[in-house]
Order: sequence, then C-alpha cells, then structure tokens
Amino acid sequence: MTHFKQDLLQGRNAFVAGGTSGINLEIARTLAAYGAKVAVLSRSQDKVDAAVAEIGHDAIGFAADVRDYAAVEAAVKQAAAALGPLDIVVSGAAGNFVAPAAAMSANAFKTVIDIDLLGTFHVLRAAHDVARKPGASMMSISAPQSTEPYWGQAHVSAAKAGIDMLTKSLAMEWGPAGIRVNAIVPGPIDDTEGMARLAPNPKARAVVERSVALGRFGTKADIANMALFLASQAAAYVTGSILYCDGGQVLSGGAAMSPQAFAGN
Repeated sequence: MTHFKQDLLQGRNAFVAGGTSGINLEIARTLAAYGAKVAVLSRSQDKVDAAVAEIGHDAIGFAADVRDYAAVEAAVKQAAAALGPLDIVVSGAAGNFVAPAAAMSANAFKTVIDIDLLGTFHVLRAAHDVARKPGASMMSISAPQSTEPYWGQAHVSAAKAGIDMLTKSLAMEWGPAGIRVNAIVPGPIDDTEGMARLAPNPKARAVVERSVALGRFGTKADIANMALFLASQAAAYVTGSILYCDGGQVLSGGAAMSPQAFAGN
C-alpha cells in the first residue's frame, strides 16, 4: 500500500464487481483501508462471505452473475440502499483461458464476451442510476489484449477491445452528469489466476519478464493504487482514459508473448 492520506476516501461508497479474488479483491481492500464503505459482488456466496471477512471495515457483499442484468441491478440497488449513492464503481469480473481460435467453440468465445464485455456494461449501467452525480468515478478492468493481439487470446482481445470503447463511450455520454469513466490495463501481475494460466511455469515466466520494460512482474497493489488514484480527487479531470499499469509491457507488443517466443527461451 502506498502513502496516501489514510482518510482519502472517507465518506465515499464503493461497489467492486469481481471483488472477491485477485486484483479486484486487492482494490476492494485498498478502497476500504482508505476510508470508503465497500460492497463486493461475485457469483459465489462463499467467496463473497470470505472476501467481506477479509476486507473488514464493515464491508458488505452480494452474490450475482454479471451476465444476469436483473441480478446485477438488484445487487447494485441493495448496495446503494445500504451505503448511500455510489461514488466509486469498479467492474472487474473476467474470464480467460488459452486457446487458438480454430480450436475454440462458439460457446467458449461467447462465455468470455458475456462475462467481460456484457458484464461490464451490466455493472456500469446498473450503477449509473444510483451513482453520485456529480462526482462518481467508474472504472473497468481491461487488458493489453485490447490493443495487442496475443496468440490464443482472440476471445479476450475482442472482449477487452469492446470494454475500452465502451469506457470511452460512457465517459462521453455521462460526463455532463459529472460521472467519470476510465479503464485500467494491468500488465503481468503476479499471484493472479490470469498469470497462472498465461505463465504456468518458470520458462513462461522468464518470457513474460523479458517482455516488460521494467523487467519484473507487477503486484496486485500496483493496480489497487491506480484504482485509488482514479477514485480520488487527484483524478477529478481524468475521464475516458485507458490507463496502462504494466511496467511498459505494451511497448514490446503482443508478439513478445507468441508461442515462438516461448519456444525460443
């Protein structure tokens, strides 16, 4: 955790979709630690209960599938009823696996689109009606695949490119109401399910590290600190931005993560 004022988010209310594991749990923990009242959303009630206990600070949680708009809307409204108007909204639920497009079923492709892209729209659209206006900060979690094609990631590339454009569109439409909408693009973040899938062994990890200008994996706290910035008044004039927190990995392009790169290690 970095050195911001401990009461930076005092009096503010946050809703974090996907906030029961990985990067999103760290974001939820960080927002709560800096004074926000936090609600998390996940499909599993058991994961919700565990996350709420870990976050502390009187956090609350809801079980719903982001693919189900009615369920998301109900959870968002319950959160706002319990906490007050939402000041901070994070849409981070995501799905991923490595598969070449020719070996991928249509249903597998659709599943990632539905969780990542449709889920992001559901969360942000539902939150719009109970967001603080003006003053709310909304953010989606994108990925480098949104701009750089990666082998075996056609489904993720399509979903995340959609999230980037959705972020910009909502920022344009909702800006007059005083709602800011931005996206965070994490690079290779250690100790996450995504990197466990994309770099499951030391050889793959070495390839990933070479693709990063700073030469190392990032941490979940790095992303949480970016979210903390976007949630704060320090980012009061930032909207419609796709913000990279990737150690400079995007500079090397998606080819750095190709099968040939891994084979050449």
